[in-house]
Amino acid sequence: MIHDGRSRKLPFDPAEAVAHLRASDPKLAKLIDCAGQFTLRLQNTTSPFESLLESILYQQLHGKAAATIHRRLREYFGGGDPAPQLLLDTPDEPLRAAGVSGNKIKALRDLAARTLDGTVPTHGAIRKMSDAEIVERLTAVRGIGTWTVEMLLIFRLGRPDVLPVTDYGVRKGFALTFQRLPKSRALEAADLPKPDVMLRRAKRWAPYRSVASWYLWRACDLAKNTAPAGRSAR
Repeated sequence: MIHDGRSRKLPFDPAEAVAHLRASDPKLAKLIDCAGQFTLRLQNTTSPFESLLESILYQQLHGKAAATIHRRLREYFGGGDPAPQLLLDTPDEPLRAAGVSGNKIKALRDLAARTLDGTVPTHGAIRKMSDAEIVERLTAVRGIGTWTVEMLLIFRLGRPDVLPVTDYGVRKGFALTFQRLPKSRALEAADLPKPDVMLRRAKRWAPYRSVASWYLWRACDLAKNTAPAGRSAR
């Protein structure tokens, strides 16, 4: 999401969260033992407008390509992200010249308009909102889906109880940790769990499902690092 390397302290006690997960789920406890210390740090604070602007630019692009487009856009606006009204007032041509596609230009303009009308809250306001309200408000923006908002909740706001059930890595990590999988072949799409299956087990993880999700992502890393030669871990 953000790529400047700076981080902030989590708004909850990670040791308490990990202890809760260990006590509530023995299989998850085994994953925690293998994966090690919980090291998530919050990404640099930006406004919801700036966070979503970056998310839109990064959608469906390799990270380096998206970073180049974001850099060009910032350079055009003097070194930083534009204010919502300035973005609305900017013609399409310089945005296209920076590499922003037509659909993303429409999404950015909708983001700017919904920031100005208050649909997209300020940073101060969003911190006081519930997870569900944030999802409802931000997914009203063109091009912003639930997954994007869930990533913002986890990595920007540090909300402790988010389970992104549509995330490929979380689903794969769940399958690797809790399901019996054939060892003779790589993991297939049909092996991935349905959201209801994940939600049922995850009830015991509340109120720290974000931390559990982080460990499920680590399960994918562990599988990749220990996959036998010639067998894909993905």
